[in-house]
Amino acid sequence: MRPPRGTLEHLIRTRWRYWYLGLRKALALLQATWIAYSKPIPASCGQLLTQVLLCGALALAAASLTYCWLASSLLYPLGPPSAVVATVCGLLAFLGLVLVPPARCLFALSVPTLGTEQGRRLLLSWSTATLTVAVVPNVLANLRAAGQVLRWATEGSLESLLNTTHWLQTGSQALGPDGQAGGGSQGLTLQARGDSAAAFRLHVLRVTQQVLEDFSSLESSARVVALGTQRVVTGLFMLGLLLDSAWYLHCYLTDLRFDNIYATRQLTQRLAECWGSAAQRPRLSQAELLSCLVRLGLFTLLLLAMAVTVALDHVAFLLAQAAVGWAQELPAVPVTLTIKYDAKYTVLGFIPFLFNQPPPENPYLSAHNSFQWELRFTAPGCPLLPAPRPHTATLLAAGALQLVACSTVLLETYARRLRHSIAASFFRTQEARRVRHLHARLQRRYDRHRGQ
Repeated sequence: MRPPRGTLEHLIRTRWRYWYLGLRKALALLQATWIAYSKPIPASCGQLLTQVLLCGALALAAASLTYCWLASSLLYPLGPPSAVVATVCGLLAFLGLVLVPPARCLFALSVPTLGTEQGRRLLLSWSTATLTVAVVPNVLANLRAAGQVLRWATEGSLESLLNTTHWLQTGSQALGPDGQAGGGSQGLTLQARGDSAAAFRLHVLRVTQQVLEDFSSLESSARVVALGTQRVVTGLFMLGLLLDSAWYLHCYLTDLRFDNIYATRQLTQRLAECWGSAAQRPRLSQAELLSCLVRLGLFTLLLLAMAVTVALDHVAFLLAQAAVGWAQELPAVPVTLTIKYDAKYTVLGFIPFLFNQPPPENPYLSAHNSFQWELRFTAPGCPLLPAPRPHTATLLAAGALQLVACSTVLLETYARRLRHSIAASFFRTQEARRVRHLHARLQRRYDRHRGQ
């Protein structure tokens, strides 16, 4: 039986009420946690414990990221060195966050800083460096694998050609001087000088080896340059975030006019008391939306360039994989050279011809020889290098950074407001002075407008 309609409505309302109460409790808990984190001096033991736990969690996250940065991104050896450096960084971060309130503010300001123009540039630089580190050495490694296939194919084909020449020369010599005595004016003469053939073979091998060495040196140089670039860009990325956040905090504390354009709750209350109307928080204007669309168009071009680069990496991998597979599947072609030589002579052959009879033939010389060898298009036992696959995880990380940078175009205005709110929650006295300054400036503008 279906329950009555009233019972269903009651269940739905009860469930929504529980969800609403749970959401309010979660928001209240987050607000209390943020208040404890942003207070310079904790007001109670609970706030002190919350502050220490939050700082410990952030320091642990910083130490983990430092360890991953040292061990994975920068290819440092795993073990005690990376762990010691990460532990020292975590302890320094914990002490700085617990003992220095502006350091906590600086750490919190670095998150919305990613949404500003400076953060967007840092994200794009990091994404480009990550993509370069993943693609350029991999493309060169695939070209090196294809060059290795070319080298062994050239060596194998050259050996097969020389081997064929040798067997043909052996077959011509097997006829002996009697084969030249048959009265023919033409003879089979094949001559392959061992010194010239060996010199030509060594020259070809030297050229191919030089090409492979050039590719190897270029690949190693690209890896070193890419690794150094990633180190520098990663360090500049973190340093840029901290410097930009520190610059914002310095200007916020020293200049009352800096970034003082927002209709905060305190300003709204002051304006409502003076003018009898509520101030609205700023929204994105049409000019801001148009600017966002133009920037998104530029980001679309960057995404297309990234897609072309990734496609080039995959094309190089597919070509190298096809070349290696082709070289591995090349069969050896068996060749059999059979020489049959029969020499016969006739005496007074014109007499049977007069009677329309074939002249009798007397056998003089008969030679039957057979030679077998194989044509190999690759050198036997050649170590073919496998084609390295594209680094999918790194490419996805670079693409994710590009998408995050694209999203910051639309979220830049809100990131600036969030940065202002974070600074205001840490320095309430300074925010009150800034609100009074903005209120006085708006009041003067309002009085001047009324006087006109």
